[in-house]
Amino acid sequence: MKSTITAVFLLSLFAAAPDAAAQQYPDRPLRLVIGFPPGGAMDILGRIAAQRLTDALGQQMVVDNRSGAGGMIATEIAARSAPDGYTLHFVSLPHVINPHLYKKVNYDAVRDFAPVAQFVSVSLALVVHPSLPVNSVPELVALAKARPGQLNYASAGSGSSGHLAMELFKTMAGTNIAHIPYKGTGPLLIDVLAGQVPVTVASLVGLIPQIQAGRLRALGVTSARRSAVMPDMPTIAEAGVPGYDVTQWFGMVAPAATPVAVISRLNGEMNKMLAMPEVRKILAARGADPAGGSAADFAALIRKEDAKWAKVVKDSGARVD
Repeated sequence: MKSTITAVFLLSLFAAAPDAAAQQYPDRPLRLVIGFPPGGAMDILGRIAAQRLTDALGQQMVVDNRSGAGGMIATEIAARSAPDGYTLHFVSLPHVINPHLYKKVNYDAVRDFAPVAQFVSVSLALVVHPSLPVNSVPELVALAKARPGQLNYASAGSGSSGHLAMELFKTMAGTNIAHIPYKGTGPLLIDVLAGQVPVTVASLVGLIPQIQAGRLRALGVTSARRSAVMPDMPTIAEAGVPGYDVTQWFGMVAPAATPVAVISRLNGEMNKMLAMPEVRKILAARGADPAGGSAADFAALIRKEDAKWAKVVKDSGARVD
């Protein structure tokens, strides 16, 4: 009897340990792994989230930029990290695109991660350097068809949202525009602004200042609806490619098996953050729409997008390595 009581007592202690750990969480700095270099939408939005969570959690959330391989280096680091809530990963479309684009991927975008919350949704924009003699989507399509394979477009890297958004555009518009991958939006903007590569599709987050200054000419947004921050810019669908729709989303995930209580705490803090007027104002200025919702909502979105982009990759024939 005594041994039985002792065993039950020990089991109760082990069962209570995760709850106690969750109540103390976090008691040290956290790391937010981002798969792209500074200057792009992923980094800009990730740092906004990290700063606000630092304030809410009372512990520093350190941004760790691990760029390369279309974001896969960072994703592998996050997938292999301890599931304790101290390593988080800021993700977007490449998270579900890469497993279908690359032959060898050492993680499963759905199985190996626990979704925390969607942060925002953002339209991408199709823009050209002012030196390119086009002022609309139909004019770009006509030029590309007149010069098949001679026109180049830049992306933030193979597997980036801009890469697959443009591949979908090419498939639907029947054009042949060559792909020039860069290591992030920051590096690609240097050459696009210089006119070295005249076309790109990238997040409005990084493009708005360049468009407003006249350094780039916007032809259309990729989403089904116009952007609230630039309402005069048509959608690509209404500008000449009916049915075209790509909306970029951003959110936070943790390694699989991270305690539910930790996920719940982080989800709650993200939703509180996204309800703050000052945060919504900052995001709106960047062309980002606050999202939020439950962890289950974000999990459903990831599964849906995974299926969508698997088909886009297959239909476009896009491959890397």
